[in-house]
This record gives sequence, C-alpha cells and structure tokens, in this order.
Amino acid sequence: MTLISLCFEVHQPLRLKKNFFWDGSPLKEGVPDLHDFYFDDSENRRIFGRVSDKCYIPANKVIFDSIRKHEGADRPFKVAYSFSGVFLEQCQAYRPEVLDSFVKLVETGGVEVMEQTYYHSLASLYEDKSEFFEQVKMHRELIWDIFGLRPTTFENTELIYNDQIAAMAGQMGYKSVFTEGIMADPNYVYRPPKTEVALLLRNYKLTDDIGFRFSSRGWEEYPLTADKYASWLSATPGKCINIFCDYETFGEHHWVETGIFEFLRHLPDEILRHDNLSFATPAEIAAAIPPEKELSVQSYVSWADLERDTSCWLGNALQQAGFIYQKRLEAPVKESGDGDLIKVWRTLLLSDHLYYIFTHGGGPGEVHSYFSPYGLPFDASVTYFSVLCDLHYRLKKRVHLADSPFRFATGKDQYTGEVAWSLAGLKNILKTVSLESLEYHSRQGDLALWAETSLADAPLAEQLAKLESLKGERLRKSLIAAVDAALSEDK
Repeated sequence: MTLISLCFEVHQPLRLKKNFFWDGSPLKEGVPDLHDFYFDDSENRRIFGRVSDKCYIPANKVIFDSIRKHEGADRPFKVAYSFSGVFLEQCQAYRPEVLDSFVKLVETGGVEVMEQTYYHSLASLYEDKSEFFEQVKMHRELIWDIFGLRPTTFENTELIYNDQIAAMAGQMGYKSVFTEGIMADPNYVYRPPKTEVALLLRNYKLTDDIGFRFSSRGWEEYPLTADKYASWLSATPGKCINIFCDYETFGEHHWVETGIFEFLRHLPDEILRHDNLSFATPAEIAAAIPPEKELSVQSYVSWADLERDTSCWLGNALQQAGFIYQKRLEAPVKESGDGDLIKVWRTLLLSDHLYYIFTHGGGPGEVHSYFSPYGLPFDASVTYFSVLCDLHYRLKKRVHLADSPFRFATGKDQYTGEVAWSLAGLKNILKTVSLESLEYHSRQGDLALWAETSLADAPLAEQLAKLESLKGERLRKSLIAAVDAALSEDK
C-alpha cells in the first residue's frame, strides 16, 4: 500500500505601503502606531478578502465534503495544513468565518496541523537560532489556542532545510520534518543524522503538475483530470507520495474556470479507486514507514524556484543587504522590551519582503513579479529599506540606541557574553553583571568612552568618568544612578 499525503501551505503576507518612501513618510514625527504606519492594512484586507472568496472558503468546503463522504471507511480521506501565524492573525482580523471553516475541518479528525515559524520567516538562516526557536514556540502556542493541538510534524518556511534544522526539530520534540525531495527518491522516509526524526520529502514533480502546470494549455498532459492523476500516483513506485502545494493553488493561482475545484472534488474518489493507494497524514506516514536510510543534507535546500535553495531570498546584493540589516536590528529591538517594536520588527522578517527583491529573469522572475505588490524588484527594495531605516531611526530615539554595542569583559578578550545596545540595555546589565567586569571597565574608562562616542552623550560620559575610582557595590549603584539620570533627561 502506498500512502498518499495531501498537504497545503497556507500563508498570506503583510504588504508594506509601496509608496512609503515616495510619499515622504520616513522620519515623520508623531506616529501613534508603527504597524499602521508601515503596513498597507486596506490592501492586505482587500487581498485577503479576495483570496478567501476565491480559494479558502470554496476549497475548505470541497475538502470538508470529501472528508465527510469517506468518514468511517477503511481508507478515509485525510489532508494536512501548515498555517503561518500571520495568516491566522489575518483570519481573526479580516475574515473570522475563514478561521471558523478551518477549525471545522480540523474537528472532523481527518486533518493534521503542522508547525512552522510564526512569521513565515528566514530566522532559521540566522547564525544565532534563538529567534527561530522563539517563533516556533509562538506558533506552537497559537496552534494550541486555536485548534487545541500539539503538532508533531514541523515544516520550516518554504521547506528550508538542512541537517541542523532537523536536529533543532528533534530538540523541540517533533517526530517528523518536511522538506523538498531533490536529494533522494521522495517516495520513501529517511532519517537525518544523529536524530530520531523522520524526514519526509515532497514529490515536487507530481506536486508541480497541479501547482504550476494544471492550467497550462501548452503542457503535453493538458488537461489534467483527477482519474489521470490518480493513475500516475498508482503507477509510482515507493512507499509514500507527499503532495505539498500552496493552498492558493485552488481558485487563486488556478481560477475556478480552469476546473481546478472539480479536479480537487473528484481526486479523493479517483485515488481510492486504486487498491494500492491510501491517504495518510504526515504524522501517520512517519509512524508507519521505517526510514529507508540515513540522509544527510548539509547545504540549505527549499522548494523555491528552479534552484531549490535560498537564492530566491538571498540571490543578489540587495536581498543580502536587506537580510543583514533586519538581522542587525534584532538585538537592539529586543533589548528595548517594547512589544510593539518587536512585533513590527518580526513582521519585517516575513520571507516575502526579500522574495519581492528577486532580480533574476526567466520563468522564476515572472513568478516573483506575479506575487509582488511593488512591480519592479528595485521598487520593492526602496520600500523595504526605507521602512528598515525608519524603524532604526525610531529605535535610536526611543531607547537611546548606540552606534555600536558595548561588550562586557573581565580582561582583554575575556568577554562575559553580556552586550548593551542602548542606554536602557546598559542599565539592565549594570544590575547583574559581575563586579569584576564593572571594575575592569571602570579602570579602563571604557564606559565613559562608549557614552561619548557611541551614544554621543557628553554629559553622561563626564559623569561616568567621575566614578572611575569607585569599587564594589558602590560603583554599581553609582553607575546605575548616572544612567537613570540620563534616561530621565531623554523623556
């Protein structure tokens, strides 16, 4: 028996105001809500409503009816969804009935919900993986709050994967992880090195027959019917076939006029006509099929474009600069402790922002342009960088951000690991850092020099210089008092 998993990625980006720079918005004063300032809520609402009517609501009905039709059968119909956190947020804000329909689907018992990063981000590509772990934790909590589930299958953003991601998934307790099936026969289960995680591979050819080629009249297999597709699955060797596509394939990428919903409606029946095929969720496949062999993937792979790596987000200098810039803001944003700033920064981590700055031509370039709300990738980069710069500017004002961080040490090159990015951050670290470190920096005059050069705060630098002869807790209390005074003057 070959197990068929039918899986869907469900994500909608949050688009920036495309004329943010050209309208003269950067560095404006008196902005009450940064999220509304940066993101085009009316456009996001409009697009979400359109896709809901064309895809989510009708597709959910087709899936629901098929699950109910085969309920209680020896071979029931099952599917799996991976929702981004920002998609579920938009459901709640724009179209609650869409979320209700997904909850209704999950309550049938025929749906597995997978986990991913909350912000559909590239945080897994950071050297420091703490943000990645935090976003997965946020997603886990959201899925519990909405569906009451603890998923056991992990699907990283756009199927980005390597051995390290498998190890992190195992560390977080997941039993299986999904990625693109380019490095081995995708119709088997594998085991990543040094883990107990089951590695499931997407059959990209059979998936793309639906996702990309279904309505292509120039395709030699056009028109694709459910019975034809089911016969292909039946004739495919292996133990499992993982079909994993964007949910927007149904009704948005391929309009209702193409017959895509009729295809989806008849597909379960046609597949179950074949005695050697049965539906299963990814978790069930991971539990039922032993790993064929160990499979090591050291370089990043993904399902994106023809290259199936990370080049669709990091393939040119503009994309790399945008990625580095938003990553550099991580530590100071988090040090601010400002929940609104952190949420805005995280929303700027959506992989879509860099996807729109893709500059290569050909078929992939056409796909990127189709999804981009900005037109040219250079327009997308202008918008993205102007928003990042504006956030940087407001961060400097709000938390007295330094030009360069202060790294605490107890001697030359003997760093403690504590880093202050702002005056507020310095105050917090002063409360707990070792006296050995404080006395070392005080003797060196390091704190006064940092205040003068990186904070451009000459009065504070002068006050800190006066404390260089103090020691012990008296030094700590005096340093905190001086910083407190400087922060009060900024308010």
